[in-house]
Amino acid sequence: MLRSIRQIALWMLAASIFLPWLVPGEALAYPDQPIKIIVTFPPGGSADIVIRALQPLLAEDLHQTIVIENRSGAGGNIGIGAVAQAAADGYTIGVAAAGVLTVNPHLNRAAMTFDPLKDLAPITMLAEIPFVLVASPQANVSSVTELIAAAKSRPGELSMGHGGNGTAMHLTSALFTQKADVKIQLISYRGTAPAAVDVLAGHIPLAVLDIPASQQLIRDGKLKALGVSAAKRVTFLPDVPPLAELGLRDFESVGWFGLVAPAGTSPDIIARLNAAFQKALSDPVAAEKIRVLGAEPAPSSPEKFAQFIRSESVKWGKLIADAGIKGE
Repeated sequence: MLRSIRQIALWMLAASIFLPWLVPGEALAYPDQPIKIIVTFPPGGSADIVIRALQPLLAEDLHQTIVIENRSGAGGNIGIGAVAQAAADGYTIGVAAAGVLTVNPHLNRAAMTFDPLKDLAPITMLAEIPFVLVASPQANVSSVTELIAAAKSRPGELSMGHGGNGTAMHLTSALFTQKADVKIQLISYRGTAPAAVDVLAGHIPLAVLDIPASQQLIRDGKLKALGVSAAKRVTFLPDVPPLAELGLRDFESVGWFGLVAPAGTSPDIIARLNAAFQKALSDPVAAEKIRVLGAEPAPSSPEKFAQFIRSESVKWGKLIADAGIKGE
């Protein structure tokens, strides 16, 4: 009996010494298998190119294989839906754009199998993509002041193209009409390229375009850049002022995408992934590859990214309701 008590006491003593070391050891083992990153865009898209530029840096830092899986469709709902339903172990994460996290819930909530604010754990912002408001050479406007004056003198006669219903460019266009208090027809195109073609040809007087589709046309004097949608001047068009400096107070609207994991993922794993992505995004070569796309690296803490998602959801939800924007 006494011997049994001693054995139990020795076992408890050993447990008290060694067990506390086992849990940290297990946590430090992450990652011990390949990490899959679901990209909600097809190969060759901006988000896909960004992740592939970071892939070797992440593999080196995390000492693990990084597998990229392109799963596009339904405005990102399919790919991020798969992330939301995955095990919360850090081995399936996803690249989510502004649309799926902050716009889709207000346009077509019934089509979503997850709640972006409840079913996902933000890791970091990856990049921001500013837009530019341009005017056709045939349009008789050369500044935002002239544009607003023309729109107020001819309500509903001017038109502005954008890259598609519910896209960040669409919302940027709607935000402009709201901030400027003007009535302008918003014309939806299937992507920014056809919108650029039509504004260049003079079929529409105005358009909100992404910078890669418009930068050279602006430099060649074929399109007039009236203002950028970011809060401050952008590297790609340093001579073009932000709309916020042109009488549209607090105007800010950019495309962006970031990294998310399933809700319930360990904070330690989130922190490890955040550190790896922050380091990769700060690499000069990778950063330059991202800037070539017209995007700007924008790493953040998980907390700041979560706060940003919530604020963007409120902002765009209100605009969608006020403007009567409907999902397709």
